[in-house]
Amino acid sequence: MCGRYTLFTSPEDLRERFGATATRPMEPRYNCAPGQELPVVTNDAPDEFRFLKWGLVPSWADSASVGNDRINARAETVDRKRSFADAYESRRCLVPADGFYEWVDRDGSKQPYRVAFEDDRPFSMAGLWERWTPKTKQTGLGEFGESGPSREQEPLETFTVVTTEPNDLISDLHNRMAVVLAPEEEETWLHGDTDEVESLLDTHPDDEMTAYPVSTRVNSPANDGRGLIEPVEV
Repeated sequence: MCGRYTLFTSPEDLRERFGATATRPMEPRYNCAPGQELPVVTNDAPDEFRFLKWGLVPSWADSASVGNDRINARAETVDRKRSFADAYESRRCLVPADGFYEWVDRDGSKQPYRVAFEDDRPFSMAGLWERWTPKTKQTGLGEFGESGPSREQEPLETFTVVTTEPNDLISDLHNRMAVVLAPEEEETWLHGDTDEVESLLDTHPDDEMTAYPVSTRVNSPANDGRGLIEPVEV
């Protein structure tokens, strides 16, 4: 799975790499976590970094809480699982990152490792996005009757990261990895039809990639800062 990642590349370098500008300031992030609003490039606005909440909430969901269990979508079933099929068909996105974390069982505890390209260059993970509109609420008592007038709530936009089989480097850490797209594949992922994008859901080779242990402070989403990506001895 992919449950945490980093994105500390400068906004200028991200703009050059993805051809997109941010809709609000982008701060360096060393511990991007589910439930947070994070920058993605959606197929309906490919020239912008939009901030969506990590944890996909399907349009038919009764509650936004279902997103807690949908931070990843398996490449093998993404085209037919109800939670993701519609988004796979028409709402794909790029999730920019410059590394991600995986955890290894070690002596009864979990040791985090950071996986990245050796030069820390930014890359994109294949993602899906959705727009969910909460049911209207009644504002209270008054002249409109016991229920009060209806009050529209703002739509919630969310995303998930697609995962696949791991490469040789990551297989020692976990049995899944994010679908990492090559730069020349990104346009197809955003705008191609499902026949065209199916072949992109493969395992990225581990050429030029590295993995190293980092502090267990990354275990808490409350922690952030460059110290989280510094290597530690285990």
